[in-house]
Amino acid sequence: MAIRKKSNKNPPVLSHEFVVQNHADIVSCMAMIFLLGLMFEITAKAAVIFVTLQYNVTIPATEEQSSETISLYHYGIKDLATIFFYMLVAIIIHAIIQEYVLDKINRKMHFSKTKHSKFNESGQLSAFYLFSCVWGTSILVSENYISDPTSLWRDYPHTLIPFQMKFFYILQLAYWFHAFPELYFQKTKKEDIFRQIVYIGLYLFHIAGAYLLNLTHLGLVLLVLHYFVEFLFHISRLFYFSDERYQKGFSLWAVLFVLGRLLTLILSVLTFGFGLARAEDQQLNFSTGNFNILAVRISVLASICMAQAFMMWKFINFQLRRWREHSFSQPQTVKKKFVTAKGKTSRKERENGINGTVTSNGADSPRSRKDKSS
Repeated sequence: MAIRKKSNKNPPVLSHEFVVQNHADIVSCMAMIFLLGLMFEITAKAAVIFVTLQYNVTIPATEEQSSETISLYHYGIKDLATIFFYMLVAIIIHAIIQEYVLDKINRKMHFSKTKHSKFNESGQLSAFYLFSCVWGTSILVSENYISDPTSLWRDYPHTLIPFQMKFFYILQLAYWFHAFPELYFQKTKKEDIFRQIVYIGLYLFHIAGAYLLNLTHLGLVLLVLHYFVEFLFHISRLFYFSDERYQKGFSLWAVLFVLGRLLTLILSVLTFGFGLARAEDQQLNFSTGNFNILAVRISVLASICMAQAFMMWKFINFQLRRWREHSFSQPQTVKKKFVTAKGKTSRKERENGINGTVTSNGADSPRSRKDKSS
């Protein structure tokens, strides 16, 4: 799909500006090469690795479990090729949302440069969080993870996962990998690059960790919980940019943010400190994908706790900054109201002032006409 931004300038081919303006077209051509490869027998075997999920295992039907064969998946090195292809798809979808939705709203609202970049960031992330939250919730419901919390650690290691769950993790990794080239395509400021890299790196570290350590059940639950809270924040910020009087969304987000952190810690402690700690098989085995040993459990739990502490620290700083801005703007508002009230005069005073002005300009008042007649 060709996506071309309108511009009066024609930069040189393969220059910096040319790549930035036409990056969606370039990436679309790259993705089309893999899709066209599926049409020819010579290249189909290589193209399939990029487009479709690999490492499927067919489990035959049994009378006790199911009457149909089940296809499950595990991970491997070929998943990197699949992640690369869907990273290209994520770049294309990012450009579509940016040009056909966000840019049109920006032209109508006339945002400043700072609000413009934050609006684009919240617009892209809110769409991704909403999509991931709905999709992840449907997987949780279909696999009965919500009704049975013990499924988070029962039958570990979860080496074989259904198609929907593996595709979910592949797209999650592809989306956050696509955020690195977007720093170049969106011309991110130098002072914001480090913050964005840390932000993206935390997502990739935890999602890849859950995927490689076969903790996909717990990872899915924590991701849906986190994405729901983040979606509320970014959608509240979008409403705030359209009308700065809208503050209720941030209040709701603040409450759910704290509850989300607490629930994340509770589920993590239950899984690693109660469920996996009591498992019978606690030996490291790479062939079976079993990483249920004390060192791994402590490392993963410490990583989750540090991430929650880091987010709470950022949250507290954000709230303190908002309170300072609110307390700083409130005295100015009171002062403006006092000056406005002081500058206003009553209707009687204005009439007396007008009468006095008219009298001083030579007009005869009733009393002066009476003195003249006498």
